Amino acid sequence: MPLSRRGFLTASAAAAVAPGPATAPAPARTRPFGRYGSPARRLTPGTLYVDPHGRGDFTSVQAAVTAATGSGRTLVIAPGRYRETVAVDAGRTEMTWIGASGNPRDVVIVHDNAAGTPKPGGGTHGTSGSATTTVRADGFTARWITFANDWLRADHPDVTGTQAVALKAQGDRGAFLHCRFLGHQDTLYADSPALSVFARQYYAHCYAEGDVDFVFGRATAVFEHCHFRTLNRTDLAAAPYGFVFAPSTAAANPRGYLVVRGRVTSGAPDACYKLARPWVPSSDPTARPMLTVRDTRLGPGIDAVAPYTDMSAAHPWQDQRFAEYRNFGPGAVVTVPENRPQLTDEQAASVTRAVWLGDWTPWEGR
Repeated sequence: MPLSRRGFLTASAAAAVAPGPATAPAPARTRPFGRYGSPARRLTPGTLYVDPHGRGDFTSVQAAVTAATGSGRTLVIAPGRYRETVAVDAGRTEMTWIGASGNPRDVVIVHDNAAGTPKPGGGTHGTSGSATTTVRADGFTARWITFANDWLRADHPDVTGTQAVALKAQGDRGAFLHCRFLGHQDTLYADSPALSVFARQYYAHCYAEGDVDFVFGRATAVFEHCHFRTLNRTDLAAAPYGFVFAPSTAAANPRGYLVVRGRVTSGAPDACYKLARPWVPSSDPTARPMLTVRDTRLGPGIDAVAPYTDMSAAHPWQDQRFAEYRNFGPGAVVTVPENRPQLTDEQAASVTRAVWLGDWTPWEGR
């Protein structure tokens, strides 16, 4: 289909391809906030309503965030396509965003900055600055929302900084439930605010897509029942087309990324993607990236012979903390054992969401 990501985001629902990028937002409704009240009948005194058609308190998500001072505020977001950048600062703790329809395709927060995009005041955005949505606050929860960055390499051949983040999450106890993350390079930045902070994040029943390092960062993150999809690349003549995960776990952090009961599919030819490569950033040359993928279906798009590779020769993947356990599917076949480190049953018993997240149990009561 000769549509760019931007074209997909504006396409009609009938023309969209599931489970790919977002369809057009739902048409105007008499009850845009569904079962979550309205400005006339608020769910709670701390609830604010966002609707692009003017039936809420605000027409943009950032305006609602700015007004939601203090802790424990809720944003109910009506179906619509919100083209803006949004930042939740560290002081707005325990905030919840709810996509009012219960379908993440209906509520899309999207922008098109890349790392190399010029800023109005000079310079470029950089990877972090490219994020459509940035969440720095602890205790943040989002349900049924699509976070997207529709910047495309093909539209900007002069730009070399092609990282384009849909969501950057830095807070501790950040939960994303039934959300989607759409982009190409560096789609989902699951990170922490500082090297000394081991921020915990939980992603359940989410969908993320991209090509290069599209799930990356140093958070302690659990991805449960999530779907990761690698995109096709017509701009490359040979594999690898990209990498699903690029963790940058701090050496002192005993827990990095944990993927459990998920699946990895691909729109690219077989074996064109690596499952992961370690990211040891210049800001933390002692990082020891950690990724465990367990009980997960790996489709044929993953290179089963050599699923891991180096980002830098100075930090080979074999020196990092990569492991698998009971994965299945064509991309999980062990043909070269030294290329696929496996946990023992005894080791796997302590590699669980409960161990990773400690006293925080975001799966309860959801």
